[in-house]
Amino acid sequence: MSVVLSASESDGASGAALPQNADGQSTAVPQDNGTQRQMAQPATSSVDENHLTANATPLLLGPGDDLEITVYGAPDLSGRARINETGNITMPLIGYVRLAGLSTSEAEAAIEAQLRQNKIVNDPQVSIYAKDFTSSGISVAGEVGKPGFYSALGPHRLFDVLQLAGGTTERASSTVTISHRGQTDSTSLKISKNPAEMAANNIELRPGDTVVVPRAGIVYVLGEVTRPGGYVLNASGGVTIVQVVAAAGGPTHLAAYGKTTILHRTPTGFQEQKLDLKKLLHGKAADIPLNTEDIVYVPTSGLKSTLNASALIGAAGTSALYRLPY
Repeated sequence: MSVVLSASESDGASGAALPQNADGQSTAVPQDNGTQRQMAQPATSSVDENHLTANATPLLLGPGDDLEITVYGAPDLSGRARINETGNITMPLIGYVRLAGLSTSEAEAAIEAQLRQNKIVNDPQVSIYAKDFTSSGISVAGEVGKPGFYSALGPHRLFDVLQLAGGTTERASSTVTISHRGQTDSTSLKISKNPAEMAANNIELRPGDTVVVPRAGIVYVLGEVTRPGGYVLNASGGVTIVQVVAAAGGPTHLAAYGKTTILHRTPTGFQEQKLDLKKLLHGKAADIPLNTEDIVYVPTSGLKSTLNASALIGAAGTSALYRLPY
């Protein structure tokens, strides 16, 4: 979208006043062709370059990017070129031109300089349209519906990109990690349902960013509870037996409270622990914290045998998933 400024606005934008005659009126200043072209095209160049807003980070060219190059008045020099793995393109009469790491406007200037230096075109005017920015997108990985590489054309905020990637899965953590190209530090943000927190954490992403949605921790409640299944932990951390059994709707009337079993995952495998769930629910015994992948099993009363550890692990793997409300 081209922007046309009035004379007064143009003066203010450039920071320089036009020369004035004896009557105090502004007079035009003759300019060479190169300067006239630069003044005539700034708005178009900035938009064509990356389809970005003025405040957005410009996309930088890199290996694999597909370019449409136009040299005005020289159709033999125009055509398509793809940046190779060393960051260069090849053009007729001038050979290799390094474009990797440049914005499209900088790349236009680099080609113009080569044409001028080699005395191929006296006053070259070059336009570049990037048909495919394969090197300057945003990577999304982890627990999303469609992990992959997404174009950074146009402004992109975090939730826009997550939506493009199919949204988060039911196993997704409530935090995301964002790393920036060329930087060792990363940023962790919470995916909250609170409108104020959502607005604050919906940050603008930059070309080259990587968004990782890790898998959340899960604990399982199986057997005689109202809603058996896996319960996804929130970013706030752990959960206790009483909390997760309450989230599962509590024991049914068939529950054998005294035969409740916990399978704790350890580095060497699962360890079994027996407990009386009724004492925990009535506050007569200390509540027990659970770790990721722990399994709480409440058997059915009257049964002479209960599921063994292998059967419980298998049942946990196929159970429905729910997100803890706290």
